[in-house]
Parts: sequence; C-alpha cells; structure tokens
Amino acid sequence: MNNHRSVCILGGGFGGLYTALRLAQFPWQSGEKPEIILIDQRDRFTFLPLLYELLTGELQTWEIAPPYEELLANTDIKFYQGTAKQIDLKKQKVQLTDEREFNYDRLVLAMGGETPLDAVEGAREYATGFKSIEDAYKLQEKLRILEASNQDFIRIAIVGGGYSGVELACKLADRLKSRGRIRLVEQGDRILNRSPEFNQRAAQQALASRQIWLDLQTKVASMTANSLTLVHQEKIDTIPVDLILWTVGSQVVPLVRSLPLAKNERNQLLVNSSLQVVDRSEIFALGDLAECHDATGQRVPPTAQAALQQADYAAWNIWASMSGKPTLPFHYQPFGEMMTLGEENATLTGLGIKLDGQFADVARKLIYLYRMPTLEHQVKVAFNWMSRPLQDLLAKKI
Repeated sequence: MNNHRSVCILGGGFGGLYTALRLAQFPWQSGEKPEIILIDQRDRFTFLPLLYELLTGELQTWEIAPPYEELLANTDIKFYQGTAKQIDLKKQKVQLTDEREFNYDRLVLAMGGETPLDAVEGAREYATGFKSIEDAYKLQEKLRILEASNQDFIRIAIVGGGYSGVELACKLADRLKSRGRIRLVEQGDRILNRSPEFNQRAAQQALASRQIWLDLQTKVASMTANSLTLVHQEKIDTIPVDLILWTVGSQVVPLVRSLPLAKNERNQLLVNSSLQVVDRSEIFALGDLAECHDATGQRVPPTAQAALQQADYAAWNIWASMSGKPTLPFHYQPFGEMMTLGEENATLTGLGIKLDGQFADVARKLIYLYRMPTLEHQVKVAFNWMSRPLQDLLAKKI
C-alpha cells in the first residue's frame, strides 16, 4: 500500500465479510488500493442459516464455520480478531479492547445484533440463544447431558414462533425423537406471522407431525433453571422445563448505540440509499444495525439475504467514493424465503416457486452452497457432500 488509505470493516458476518471480499476484487488503479481490514470478535465466519444442521449431525462445524484465515488466505485482506471498544469519529480511528488502534478512510459497521435477554426475569441467567457457533456448542453440551441422564423425557421450551423458533423445534424433535417434549411459545396468534401462507401451512404440518405443542397468544413472565412461567388470557401457569431457548428479537450492540449518529427509536443507524450513514458519508452501515430504505423506498428486512445484497453495493460504493466514481443507490431484490423443517425437509418460496419436502431440502442446501463466501470453500463442502453417502456406506461395513 503506497498511500496508507484504509477501509476498516467491523463485523465478519454476511455484511462485513462479503463486503471485504467484493472490495478486494475491484480494479483499483496502481497505488490506489487501500488496506482492507476486517475485524471480528470470533476467529471464524458462521453461515447462520445452516447452524441448525449441527444439532442433527447433518453438517459439520468446518462446513458452516470456516476460519477467517482460511477464507482470506488468497486475498490481501488483513483479519484481526478482537472487539471494538471505541470509535473516534473525529480522528477516524477504531480502538479495540486490547488497545490496538486502526485508522480508517472508510468505515463499515456490520456487527449485526444481539439477542435481548433483559426484558424477562431470569432470561439472561437461564435462557440460551441461537445466533452463533458458541450458542450451538452450548446447546449441544446441554443436550448431551440431558440425553445421558436417566429421565424419560427431555422438556424443551422455545420462545418465539418465527423462523428460528420453528426451525429449532423441528430439528430438536428429529434429534430427540420419542424422548423430546417440545413446546413453542409465541406471543402472537399464529407462527411465522409475516411469512407466506405456504410456509405457514408447511410449518404447522411439520410441528403437528412431531407433536410439538404450540402456546399461541402467550407471554413469558419469568423463568428459573427448571421452570417457565407463562401468561395466557390473563391466566398464569408455571411449567417444568429442562431447557429454554430464546429466539425473540434483536438489539443493536452497545458500541453502536453509544455513537453520536442519527438513529431511529430502536437505535438502528439511519442510512441513505447508498448505505452511508446520514451526515457521515465515510461510514457505511449494513444489516441488523441499520434502518435502510432502498432506492424505491421499500424498507429492507434484517435478513442474511438482504445483507448479502447490501455487501455488493457497499463494496461498489466504497470503491466509487475512493476512486472518484458515482455511487449507486441500493436496490433490494426479495428472492423468496427458505426454511428447514427437520431432517431432509424444508420449504422454498419465491419467484413464483413453491416447494416443500425433500426436494426443497436439497434445493435449499444447494442455494446456500452457492452463497458460501469463497469458491475454494464451496468446492471443499461440495466434494464432502457428494462423498458422504460413500463415507456412510463404508462406516456401516466397518
């Protein structure tokens, strides 16, 4: 790097990692390419839509959570593991908790959101989230302990009837089989409230076939290590549980909340259609922590699909703004929704297509394979998927 310009990207999820990878591919003129710095508190990227497959052993950790060093090995992107403590907007500097500092000419905020566990008494102490590989490991360990116990049934309550809650319920039911006693607690009057009717029907059938109990129009009042107190139609009921999973809501991380930047009532940063923070053109914000309306005025949902699309535009607009080119307004394209409903079962809706069952499960995994971050990783995972039937056959013979 000859001119010491730098782009600092905080957060290595779909928004941050994919912005870095796209940015590194642009045709920078000689001597103009900035240093691209990616910072994340974890050492590996996690392909969150496939996190559920870890619970049933359908996929392995390395397939959905490759290390950043491996993904970035053939690039000039510099990765640093750490947590941002402070952002000096005036000096354009990021400081980590270990006191390392990074100057920036462009800053990308893509740290995602965190699960809010303060609204209900006992949630922070006794509920388990499901937003990271660490959450998956924690859940796996709790399940192993319960499965090794001599109790007849394993009682699990899942708070939240959105995609994450439904997907978790089906995967856990398939893993635990007859030992599982699973209930899904939803405050609204139906599950998947904002989803296509096709997905709702398929999910209801999947839950019913697995005998998963639905508590609709039900709020959580409090919880302990082995009980959950629910409120339904002003009636209070306390039920015994072995495990509580929390899938409701997302809140902006404290660092972003503390910044003196324009925000909405949920502390999300306000960005223009070019994904730049209002009144701070050198700062870009993507994903859960930003309120974004695209060029047509439609509100962009906080999904992995949207973050992937934002990454392409953010990378272009960073390159354009540093190369004297015009920026592009973001155009969000909703390509549909996919959801896993247990082992070898899924739904896929969008672009006039409606699929469910085993074929949808195969299509879902192939689409996600295509969206994995690098060609090298795609090839490794694809080869493993193709060879797995042979591996399983050999294992049975041995």
